[in-house]
Amino acid sequence: MTVNLNLNAGALRIVNRAQARINELGLDESKTEANGTFLDFGIKSKGGIQAGLELARACMSGLAKISLAPSHLDLWKGPAIAVATDHPVLSCLASQYAGWQIAVGKFFAMGSGPMRAHYGSEDLFNHIPGREKSPHVVGILETSKAPDSAVFDYLSSKLELPHENITLLGAPTGSIAGSIQIVARSVETAMHKLHELKFPIDAIKQGAGWAPLAPPSPDFTEAIGRTNDAILYGAAVHLWVDTEDDIIASFGPKVPSNSSSDHGQPFAEIFRKVKGDFYKIDPLLFSPATVHFYNLKTGRCFQFGKFETNLLNKSWN
Repeated sequence: MTVNLNLNAGALRIVNRAQARINELGLDESKTEANGTFLDFGIKSKGGIQAGLELARACMSGLAKISLAPSHLDLWKGPAIAVATDHPVLSCLASQYAGWQIAVGKFFAMGSGPMRAHYGSEDLFNHIPGREKSPHVVGILETSKAPDSAVFDYLSSKLELPHENITLLGAPTGSIAGSIQIVARSVETAMHKLHELKFPIDAIKQGAGWAPLAPPSPDFTEAIGRTNDAILYGAAVHLWVDTEDDIIASFGPKVPSNSSSDHGQPFAEIFRKVKGDFYKIDPLLFSPATVHFYNLKTGRCFQFGKFETNLLNKSWN
C-alpha cells in the first residue's frame, strides 16, 4: 500500500523550526532579489552538531528519527549517527538520495531532498512512489559555495515555481553539519543498492542504520573520503522485509560494499586514482559494510558483509 505523504511539507516543517532557532543552530539565512531562501549550514556559518541533525532530518523529509548514538565499532570511540524510518522508500529514495546534479556556470552541487520528488524527472521515479506537486519545495545541496540567483533561476525553470517558493539548505562535505548529513545515509545506500540490483523494493517495510561519524576535514578529498569510508567500512543497516527467504539469500551477498571490486582501500585513495571522476568508480561500492534482513513472513534473519575497522583507522589516522 502506498502511503500518501507530502515530502516537501514534511521538510518545510523542519526548515521552519530551524529558522526559529537560527542563532542557536549557528545558521546564516540569505535571500535572492526574487526572494528565494538559502540557509547556510556550514559554508560560512558556524553550523554544528544540532544543525547537522536538522539538515539530515530535512533531507529525509522528516520521515526518520536521526540522532547521535554510541559507536558500535571497537576501534572507534567517537559517536555514530543512528537513523530509523518506517518509510524507507519515500524517505531514502524519493527524498534523501542525491540524484540531481546541479551545474550552473561554475556552480556545482549534489542535490537531494524532496524537491527531487516535485521535479520527478529522474528515472528512479518511474520505479518508486513519491512524485508530488508542492506549492513550496525544499532542496539540500552538498556544496562549498552558496547558490546565487542564477542557480535559483535554473531551479525555478525546472520546478516551475518562483524563487520565493524554493528553499535551499547547503553545507560542504568537510563541515560538521555536512559530515552528519552524509553519514546519515547508511540506510539510503542500502536501499539504492537494492533498487539497482532489482530487489523487490516495495517488500522493504522498515529500516534502521548506524555509521560512525567521520571526523571533518578542510581538505575536500579527505572529507569525502572519510564520510564515504564511514558508510563503506563502518555502517550497519537493518531492514525488515516481507518476501521469500530465497530472494533474500540470493540478493543479500551482493548488497554490502565488499561485493565491489573497489572494496578494500580508503575511499580518498580510490577518488585520487580516478582523478575525482565518480563515474569511474565501481557503482557497486556505494553501500554499507553490513546488511541485516529480518523476514516478517518467515521470521528468519540474515546477515551479510563485515566491518573493516582497520581501513577506518587508516582513513582517519
